[in-house]
Amino acid sequence: MLLLLASSGARRVPVGRGVRPYGTLARVVQASESMSDAPELLAAVAAGDQDAFARLYDQLERPVFGTCVGVLRDPDHAAEVAQEVWVEVWRTADRFDAARGSARTWVVTLAHRRAVDRVRSVQAQRDRDQRVLDESGERPFDVVADEVETMLEQVRVRDCLQTLTETQHRAVVLAYYGGKTYREVADTLGAALPTVKSRIRDGLLRLKDCLGVAA
Repeated sequence: MLLLLASSGARRVPVGRGVRPYGTLARVVQASESMSDAPELLAAVAAGDQDAFARLYDQLERPVFGTCVGVLRDPDHAAEVAQEVWVEVWRTADRFDAARGSARTWVVTLAHRRAVDRVRSVQAQRDRDQRVLDESGERPFDVVADEVETMLEQVRVRDCLQTLTETQHRAVVLAYYGGKTYREVADTLGAALPTVKSRIRDGLLRLKDCLGVAA
């Protein structure tokens, strides 16, 4: 269950072509429209009512997560996107218009849109990474990782580690100094496995550049 935090008076949420290629939005939306108090809950959420948000979350948690899984086909990614959806619901509840559809449809549509955006974003990043590799003739990532790992004991590495973001720094240190697996790093940081893999990959590439490892 998501928790809502209040700080300094500010509202915070915790911690084509006729074919639908992503997920099963219509099936999820049509599954049940029985929650008659959802519009009232959204109105209360728009006014900053945390209890109403908790009740709305309890009612719609499963269809939101189900929509995300249907699109992304990956529970870890789906959980991340579902979290983003609930943040958006908390921040934009005042945009709900009952005249244009049910509260359930509105929230599930947000989930579907967010999940589709994640699919497109991930694919776009993969395409960009591949273009960079193709244009630079850079060797495979595993080769770069091996080279960086052999240099981790050098004094110079400590300075280079400071160039990483906090998350990259912690992930790389846990993996290459702590000897933890990707899954263990994810559990330690409380992050999704794909996120940890991405941070370690990006961190190693930045270390490679800082250390002057030849491409």
